[in-house]
Amino acid sequence: MRLRLLIVLILAALGIAGFSSLGIWQVNRLHWKLDLIERVEARIHAAPVPAPGPNLWPTIARETDEYTRVTLTGTFLNEDEVLIYTPSDFGPGMWVLTPLQLADGAIVMVNRGVVPQDRALSGEFSHVDGETTVTGLLRITEDKGWLFSQDNDPENNRWYRRDIASIAAAKGFTQAAPYFVDQELTDPTGWPRGGQTVVSFRNAHLSYALTWFSLAVVVALGTALVLRHELRRKS
Repeated sequence: MRLRLLIVLILAALGIAGFSSLGIWQVNRLHWKLDLIERVEARIHAAPVPAPGPNLWPTIARETDEYTRVTLTGTFLNEDEVLIYTPSDFGPGMWVLTPLQLADGAIVMVNRGVVPQDRALSGEFSHVDGETTVTGLLRITEDKGWLFSQDNDPENNRWYRRDIASIAAAKGFTQAAPYFVDQELTDPTGWPRGGQTVVSFRNAHLSYALTWFSLAVVVALGTALVLRHELRRKS
């Protein structure tokens, strides 16, 4: 009897410790996520800064740089633009991703915005010629697709995600930035329609933490009931 009770207590202690640790971990993740959201919000609404040049490309990271407002000046290489399939508020659409060549020859891909698919495939959208200045949000390359997304097909010029390395390789760019820029809205009635960046972070850490802590409480209460039952039996 004592051995069985000892085993129950050991298992209960392990369960309470394990569930509590998971709850604490989720609380820490919650604080991290809230801090990330706060930092991203600050970047989005900050004054634009010059886009990182080639000397800074190796240091670009999602945690520290994505959604930073940047500005850059160059010339669009419209003949090398890429259309990327995407769902949108306007129905099936396509991103217009156009390389911007800077004064030093470097290439930065600019997502000029979305165009309804039928318009995009028929070329019914505007182009910008000559030197221009772009302001927008720095985005990290989409080198991995979602669960049900299709793979890019460079050979047939079919693109389903903004994988900058693949696009640069297909276009023969040897000095392309590892990021792209989501251009801000410049023409609310024209196409492409910029300013379509969706900034959203899933934050379920609080509910996860409450779940783990609740399980720890359930184990503790269950153990208390077992002990109470055993004590009553002995008395």
